[in-house]
Amino acid sequence: MNAVTIFNPAQLPAFAKKGVISDVAKALAGGSGPTGKRVSVKGGVFRLISDGKEVAAIDERYLDVVIINAAPKVSRTFYIGEYDENKPIAPVCFSKDGDLPDKTVKKPQCSNCAQCPQNVAGSGKGDSRACRYSQRLAVLLANDMEGDVLQLSLAATSLFGKAEGENRPMQEYSRWLTAQGVDPTMVVTRLKFDTKAPTPKLFFKAMRWLSDEEFALTQEKGQSPDALKAVDMTVSQMDGVSAPEPAPFMAAGQPPKAAKPAPAPAAQDEDDEPPAPPPKAAKATKAKPAPAPAASEDEDGPAPEPTVRKAAAPAATAVPAASGLAQALADWDDE
Repeated sequence: MNAVTIFNPAQLPAFAKKGVISDVAKALAGGSGPTGKRVSVKGGVFRLISDGKEVAAIDERYLDVVIINAAPKVSRTFYIGEYDENKPIAPVCFSKDGDLPDKTVKKPQCSNCAQCPQNVAGSGKGDSRACRYSQRLAVLLANDMEGDVLQLSLAATSLFGKAEGENRPMQEYSRWLTAQGVDPTMVVTRLKFDTKAPTPKLFFKAMRWLSDEEFALTQEKGQSPDALKAVDMTVSQMDGVSAPEPAPFMAAGQPPKAAKPAPAPAAQDEDDEPPAPPPKAAKATKAKPAPAPAASEDEDGPAPEPTVRKAAAPAATAVPAASGLAQALADWDDE
């Protein structure tokens, strides 16, 4: 189905005729304005994760979802050192709004993100920045909208950039929709991998309008505790997990070159995450600093096992469920 068919004014659902753009749309378009149930893209494969464990991998190179909420701003996270999956570690510094270090950060790298030495090109691997961007979304599977709310964390490669034909990164996709008076929460969105990218990178495409009944359901679930939890940034600052010594603090206005950049994180899939640490002992000894992972898309702790409900009989306009996805969901339900 092409964009002209989807957005023909004669076919507008009642809820879309108001032309109201939500805060979710503004957030996804780059404007101002811990769940363990999530979708991972590690290794260039869509994976369903629960309680920190993979419960299903989807064979198809695409996944149809409904975006129901999004973090209001793009966040930032900074780790030091090489990635070691056997040694979990907390990030040295992070920011929920991408402007200022979070108040819980003990040793911020700078008084503001814009002037931070870890935000300088070349501070990371190659010409990249050591401090990485990400944004969290709450989504529903398009063929199971009554099911669990899932978290989807997007790295910079999936957020920024220009459109390549109908292939659009998230901000470009959201701007394209809102320019036509369409809110991203009103449609089924297809996620598909950029097969030319060396690490997992997603493009986004509108597939169809939601029905009035689907829209009412997804709007309600977008304000649920699970959805709000999915878009809230949490990091691996857990008992028994410490962060290595960071680079010297930089005051605002001080030239970045005055600070010595920290070791560049190792190259890895954008969805890699450190495993949860062992339970805290009665008398915990001081943990030695461990090498840290590169910025991760998925940094939340475990959450309860999801319960996937049986999808209702699809409407005439529903996206056909691919056999691989149907099997994956069946496996997830058996967990």
